[in-house]
Amino acid sequence: MLVDKKPDVCVLGLGYIGLPTAAVIARSGCHVVGVDVNPHVVDTINRGEIHIEEVDLDGLVQGVVARKMLRASLMVEPSDVFVIAVPTPFDENHAPDITYVLNAATNIAAVLKSGDTIILESTSPVGTTDKVRDLIANLRPDLKIPGIAKDTPDISIAYCPERVLPGRILEELTNNDRSIGGITPRCARKALTFYKRFVRGECITTDARSAEMTKLVENAFRDVNIAFANELSIVADHMGLNVWEVIRLANRHPRVNILHPGPGVGGHCIAVDPWFIVHSAPDHSPLIRTARNVNDGKVDHVIRRATDMIIANPTAKIGCMGLAFKANIDDFRESPAMKVAAELAQRFGQRVQIVEPYASILPKEFDGTGARLIDIDTALLECDMLITLVDHDAFKAIPLAERADKIVYDVRGIWHDQPGQVQHRQLRLVG
Repeated sequence: MLVDKKPDVCVLGLGYIGLPTAAVIARSGCHVVGVDVNPHVVDTINRGEIHIEEVDLDGLVQGVVARKMLRASLMVEPSDVFVIAVPTPFDENHAPDITYVLNAATNIAAVLKSGDTIILESTSPVGTTDKVRDLIANLRPDLKIPGIAKDTPDISIAYCPERVLPGRILEELTNNDRSIGGITPRCARKALTFYKRFVRGECITTDARSAEMTKLVENAFRDVNIAFANELSIVADHMGLNVWEVIRLANRHPRVNILHPGPGVGGHCIAVDPWFIVHSAPDHSPLIRTARNVNDGKVDHVIRRATDMIIANPTAKIGCMGLAFKANIDDFRESPAMKVAAELAQRFGQRVQIVEPYASILPKEFDGTGARLIDIDTALLECDMLITLVDHDAFKAIPLAERADKIVYDVRGIWHDQPGQVQHRQLRLVG
């Protein structure tokens, strides 16, 4: 009788994706070592604690660390499966930077042995998995590398991007379908066997380049649709229309589903990944480029509209509601709300106060501005103007009676119940 030997796993990068992934793999019965360059992150996890906010992650990490199924380290260690989940940012020209990925692959090469599998999960430009393969081939000429060696390769290399929503990461890591792209079909099959240990969703195999493009396409599709909503909000503002009412009515058409506008697009995925496509095919991606420009430009539009309202009310104290890039999380990466609030704080100083339930201190962007981090009760007591930048549930729950006398710039459209004129104060429901 064959005994199923669970592989030892090394996850490189313990951020918003890497740590939940490591914890879910450990829950499936694999011994996992998570690697991060930040000693604070390593020490925190080894205490059974977490350094990020994610639903149910604290209990899961505490449990798998206590059972000695997960531990963290500063160094890559020999394992059977290596999962790369490091950042892939872009530079000032929107060119993708895969330095972290290649550094991770270099560290893996030092401990790699025959039979191992390397899986890249980081969202990456098309061809990155091939570059990982080529790097490994140069560093380890003693190993037969897939796609290069004529004989059966010694190792497997594949690409499998995450497909999760912050706030639901643990659930979606388990239940969402996965696209698994191998350097060769054999590589894809090896990776498939690994993912089926902890993924209940359907795992579909393909080639690495198609899997890389699939991830970029998914986020570009969402970016383009958000751009339509954001551009529509600017047009409606210009025409003096309530964009939320227009969208509500248009969406009654059976084949129309317009998304809700906001102050822009944030996060490490939608605000970043479409640029990878544009960079790879600049002459063939005008729509994707335009969508990125529209969504980035929405931030400037919101700043202009908020500035006009603040100048028109020179004695008003302003409460900026939210800094996160989406509701009910503590992730501020590429956040348009952060950019708007920081710009207003830089210009109007102590008149601007920040309400962010998922922050204990203000980010460095507010240093020297005089802005304070306050709670919701203080904002409702002290602020004359509320600018809603994030649709946190805590903000949605504020009843009309507590905000009826406020000047409101509702960028997220969460307060539809507030009338257009309240005690001679002008309400702007603008997208």
